[in-house]
Amino acid sequence: MDARAIIAKVRRKQTPDDAELSWFTKGLATGAVSDAQAGAFAMAVCLNGLSDAGRIALTTGMRDSGKVLKWDVDGPVLDKHSTGGVGDPVSLLLAPALAACGVIVPMISGRGLGHTGGTLDKLEAIPGVSTDVTAAKFRQILRKTGCAIVGATGAVAPADKRLYAIRDVTGTVDSVDLITASILAKKLAAGLEGLVLDVKVGTGAFMKSQADAEALARALVDVANGAGCPTAALITNMDEPLAPALGNALEVAVCMEVLAGNKAAAPRLHDLTVALGARVLALHGEDEGAAERKLRDAISSGRAMARFSQMIAMMGGPPDMADDWRTHLPKARVVGDVTAPQAGYVSAIDGEALGLAVVDLGGGRRVETDRINPAVGLSDVVPLGANVVQNQPLCTIHAANEGDAEAAAQAVLKAIVIGEKPPLKPLVIERIS
Repeated sequence: MDARAIIAKVRRKQTPDDAELSWFTKGLATGAVSDAQAGAFAMAVCLNGLSDAGRIALTTGMRDSGKVLKWDVDGPVLDKHSTGGVGDPVSLLLAPALAACGVIVPMISGRGLGHTGGTLDKLEAIPGVSTDVTAAKFRQILRKTGCAIVGATGAVAPADKRLYAIRDVTGTVDSVDLITASILAKKLAAGLEGLVLDVKVGTGAFMKSQADAEALARALVDVANGAGCPTAALITNMDEPLAPALGNALEVAVCMEVLAGNKAAAPRLHDLTVALGARVLALHGEDEGAAERKLRDAISSGRAMARFSQMIAMMGGPPDMADDWRTHLPKARVVGDVTAPQAGYVSAIDGEALGLAVVDLGGGRRVETDRINPAVGLSDVVPLGANVVQNQPLCTIHAANEGDAEAAAQAVLKAIVIGEKPPLKPLVIERIS
């Protein structure tokens, strides 16, 4: 095998065969492929693409470049992945809700990227919680609670970790082939028996057009199924935050409200959690309507809360999270409202701008080494289409100081547009299987 010959094939718009892509991905993990060769490969794929078979081979090669988990458990092993949005803590609800329905959920998650929040950062807003666990601890949490939301170790898909870092500095991030392989390599390495994908589209998502979202969703579904994991996708509306809060502790607080039975605290978040969970249960053979009812009951009855709280305690968090979560979550020093400058309807929300405002408050990272302030962010964000009067609060800012709060207020006033009543899209725009 020769890295140069494989790169040359892609440059000539030919797809390397399975053995060549398997060798190349192993070389990424071991160092046999140089940084220059990895960058050239990424650029060739970005410009010329791969065939359907090539996408599958690249994904399975990256999956097999490290440890692939195997499970001896009583229950189906299922999971969910989101392509990223704002105010989107679905994982914190879905994992324990599925666990309460008898599912095993080994959720390997990530940190914030750009304007979007990260599941691990949200969990670590809870004092004491560590998402960096050993393989033995991972299994112990799963056996006890049915769900574990943790970070990837270096042993899982190391080829992806290497190639992602190179893509980030070579302008090759926005390739459907490379995005697909990167997402699925880590998920498939978790030994899943079913996967549901939440592909976001809209102002708060990475994909701004439905055509782009559909192309990515179809690539992900086709490759995952081709790699042997039953998979479906929902294309969902991200023209506004999914929950009325952005920021790590604030999003956890909303999840705790829903887990406590208060669906009205975040109805869109609750409904999408149920839809995604029912879809992945249907992949495992359950009736989708019955699965929706089962998930709603798991949340409203408090069984999902019990699973979540038990998981949090086993990851180092407070043992009484279910009963006393308001006391445990950190609070910002400065809290104040941003009010509507005029009466009218909320006609548009720039979700990406709101997400970047949270990053500027300290709730996200500009560079990898930045420390996150878990208490800051936005809460009580007004929904799209709401009819507001002058001086009515549009949201509440949680900041470390007055200067940050004022800058965030200006960003919010630019991001939330007051005008004519807008047409509203459904929460689930399309289903792909």
